[in-house]
Amino acid sequence: MDRKRLQLLLEVAILGALSFVLDNLTLFKMPQGGSITLSMLPVILMAYRWGIAGGLLTGLISGLLQAVIGGYIIHPVQGALDYFVAYTVVGLAATTITWVLKSKSEGRKGSMAAAIVVGTVLGGLLRYLTHFIGGMVFFADAAGDQPVWLYSLVYNGSYMIPSIILCAIVAAILFTSAPRLIQRT
Repeated sequence: MDRKRLQLLLEVAILGALSFVLDNLTLFKMPQGGSITLSMLPVILMAYRWGIAGGLLTGLISGLLQAVIGGYIIHPVQGALDYFVAYTVVGLAATTITWVLKSKSEGRKGSMAAAIVVGTVLGGLLRYLTHFIGGMVFFADAAGDQPVWLYSLVYNGSYMIPSIILCAIVAAILFTSAPRLIQRT
């Protein structure tokens, strides 16, 4: 195995585990699952260090750890959506990697921060969409008299929107202050 591939796999394992740990350090926990955390941050870091593949793989590892260690799974498809797919799609934050690296090389921190925020919001919204779909399909009984789509949108948005905002702010500050973090060695 070459050095770069080994480095990628080690970083995926370490940052996937860190994502799991951060998911358990909650700022606010919802009664039926979901919480405001910085768990997306390590996935976003890997997305900007290694591209989409690194981000997706780190998200998958994080979701796998979530599912195996304390996940709430009522159906295999719900488990796949809420853990594997939801955490994996955060790695798509790397779609703005060219913008981030160009801004970094030109020394334009404002543009770099904007690219990081856009990528983080995109990855976070894709995760939110995945939880929204899972909520509509598998947790419809919790909606009561309100429309299922509205219940899932509001419930999942109550923790996902703050998490997205928090991660976007921290990622922009962290990666523009220490741009070496997103540079492969």
